[in-house]
Amino acid sequence: MTNFRSLLWIFFFFICLLIGIRVIYSESFGYLFLVWNLFLALIPLLISEAFRSLPKRSKWVQFLILGCWFVFFPNSLYIVTDLLHLNQESIIPRWFDVLLLFSSSVLGLIMAYLSLFRLGNYLHHRFRSKQVNGIIAVVLFFGSFGVYLGRFLRWNSWDLIRNPQGLLSAVVDQFMFPFEHIQTWGMTFLFSGLFYLIYLLINKIPVHLGQRFNDWQIRD
Repeated sequence: MTNFRSLLWIFFFFICLLIGIRVIYSESFGYLFLVWNLFLALIPLLISEAFRSLPKRSKWVQFLILGCWFVFFPNSLYIVTDLLHLNQESIIPRWFDVLLLFSSSVLGLIMAYLSLFRLGNYLHHRFRSKQVNGIIAVVLFFGSFGVYLGRFLRWNSWDLIRNPQGLLSAVVDQFMFPFEHIQTWGMTFLFSGLFYLIYLLINKIPVHLGQRFNDWQIRD
């Protein structure tokens, strides 16, 4: 049986195949950016592999790894907003672009929630279930805020290194003058609500199947 990690790669190469077909058919490099976006979405998933041994490490190491994951996590959710590109005029059939963008969004969310559940498993070593759910809700809220910063203000995770002052100024402005940024908080709350509902639903699947979540392990 094909393992989980192999299926992720198969999914990724399926999307690359779609992009290749689109490039050949249109004779342009439109949507090639999806490969980069999926790579960015993969980073928090790779970082989350360290969560399994994290409780055994020093507090500073735990803080560093969690901080790196938190910075890159919005990239996994961000791909959903690439669906906005469907508004662009193209010689490519609309159904093909729907398939391509939807496939990319699904893969991005799969990687996002896999790393999120790994975070949840780590947090269960320190907090109760209700507290863990609360922390996850906060993480998804700031993840959704990060999606807004990336999609509409065009900031990204690397700007923490390249232009930290400019990024900090933009973030502070959103919080200091919330009523001047209604779109920011409207999108942030709605997206975080959607992402949290998806989290709760996925979390209930093992229970619905008569299993405990901790017994429902993904073999990767």
